[in-house]
Amino acid sequence: MTECKEKVRYRIVWIIGTALALSACAAGPDYRAPQPAALGIPAAYDQGSGAPVSDAELAQWWTRLNDPALSALIDTAIIANLDILQGQARLRQARESLAQANASFLPQISGSGSGGKNYRSQAGGTRVDNNGNVISTGASNWSSSYSANANASWQIDLFGELSRSAEAARADLAASGYDLATVRMTIISELVTNYVQARLAQEQLRVARESRQVQQDNYDIARWRLQAGLVSSLDEQQARAQLAQTSASIPQIEASLRGSLNRIAVLTGQAPGAATRALETPAPIPTAAIDIATGIPADTLRQRPDVRSAERNLAAATARIGVAQAQLYPSLGISGNIGTTSNAFKDLFSLITGGVFANVAQTIFDGGRLASQVRAQKAATDGAFAAYKQSVLGALEDVENAMASLTSARLRKAEFATAYDASNNAAILARSQYQAGLTDFQTLSNSESTLLNARNSLAGARSDEILALAQLYNALGGGWQSMESRPE
Repeated sequence: MTECKEKVRYRIVWIIGTALALSACAAGPDYRAPQPAALGIPAAYDQGSGAPVSDAELAQWWTRLNDPALSALIDTAIIANLDILQGQARLRQARESLAQANASFLPQISGSGSGGKNYRSQAGGTRVDNNGNVISTGASNWSSSYSANANASWQIDLFGELSRSAEAARADLAASGYDLATVRMTIISELVTNYVQARLAQEQLRVARESRQVQQDNYDIARWRLQAGLVSSLDEQQARAQLAQTSASIPQIEASLRGSLNRIAVLTGQAPGAATRALETPAPIPTAAIDIATGIPADTLRQRPDVRSAERNLAAATARIGVAQAQLYPSLGISGNIGTTSNAFKDLFSLITGGVFANVAQTIFDGGRLASQVRAQKAATDGAFAAYKQSVLGALEDVENAMASLTSARLRKAEFATAYDASNNAAILARSQYQAGLTDFQTLSNSESTLLNARNSLAGARSDEILALAQLYNALGGGWQSMESRPE
C-alpha cells in the first residue's frame, strides 16, 4: 500500500515538474523596446538643444513663476480635479486586472457542504411477507444525510499563455499609470493657461478703464471747445464715438475674465462662483525671465508620460501575440476532488473518497480561427508600434513649436515695450497740443488708439510668453514627476 502511494506521488511530481519545465518556454516573441533610431529621433532639436533637463526642474515647474495663488490652485487641482480622480480609478482597475491575471497561476479550490433531514410517511398499517416477517410499518420516520466535498483545479502554464497574459496586464497597468500622469500634466497646463488668461483680462480691463477715463476727459474738452466756438461738432462726435467704442469693449473683456475664472473653478473640482472669488482681485500677469534646459530629443522617451504609455501599450500588444500563439498548442490541467457522505454527522469523515486527474486538450480543427487570432494580434502590434512612433514624433513637434512660440513671444514683448513707450509719449504730446489748440482731434484720436493698442499688445505679449513657457514645459513632460506612485 505504501509503495503504491509512493508511485502515485512520484507521478504527480513528475507531471508537475515536466509542466513547469515546459512553461519556461513561453510562446510568442520576447519584447524589446525599439531603439531611438527606429523611431526616427534626431540627435538634436532643429532650434538647438540645451543642457539636460532634470526631473526636479520639471516636477513643479510652475513654482518658478513665483505666483503663490497659482501654486495653491495647482495643489488643489492635483487633489480634487475630477479628470484626475477618474484616471486614478482607471489605474486601480488596471491594478486589479493584474491581480486577476496573477491569480491564474494558482490552483482554484472550491468546497461545498450540505446537511438535512428527509421525512418519509407510509400509511396502511404493518406489512409482512409470506413468511410473516415485517416489511414496513405504517409509522412515519425521519432520516438524516450529510455531505462535504472539495474540488481543486490547476491550469498548467504549459506554453506561457498565463505568463504572457500576466506580462500584458503588467504593461497595461504601467500604461494606465502613465495615462494618469498625462491627465495630471494636461490639467496643470490648462490651469496655468486659464490663470494667465484671467490675469491678462484683468490687465486689459485696467487699460480699457484708464483709457475710457482719458477719453472721457477728451470728450469733455471737445464739448467745451464746441461750446466756445473753437471747433466744429465733428471733434465732439469723434470723441464721443471713441469713448463709446472703448466702453463697449469692457463687457466683452469682463465676460472673458468670468469664463477663465469659471474654468479654473471646475479644474479644481469646484462649482463656479465662490470658489474663485479671491481671484477677482486684480493681480499682475506672472513673469518668467528664466531660461529652460530642453535637453535632447531622445529625452522625450523618458520625460513624456504619453510616450511611455504608448511604449507600454506596444509591450502589451507584443505579449498578447504569445497568448494567441499558446492557444495553438496543447493545454494541460490537473484536477482533483475529495468528498464524504454519511447519514450521521459524527460519522461524516469515517469514509472519504477522492481522486486526482490530469487532462490534455488540443484543438484539432477550428477552421483557422486560432491562427487568424495570431495574425490579428500581430497586426495589432504593428499598429501599436506605429502609434508609439507617432506619439514620439508628435512630442518632438510639440517641443519645437513651443520653443518657437517662446522665442517669438519674447521678441514681440521687447518690440511692444518700445512701441508702448513711444506711443505713450506721442499721446501725451498730442493731448497737450489739442488742449492748447495746436492740433486737431483726429491726431489726438489716432495717438490715443495707438497707445491703447500698444498697451494691450504688450500685455498680450507678456501673457503669450508665460503661455509659451507652459506649453514648452508641457511638451517636455513636466508636472508628473512628483506623483506619489509613479508608474515605473
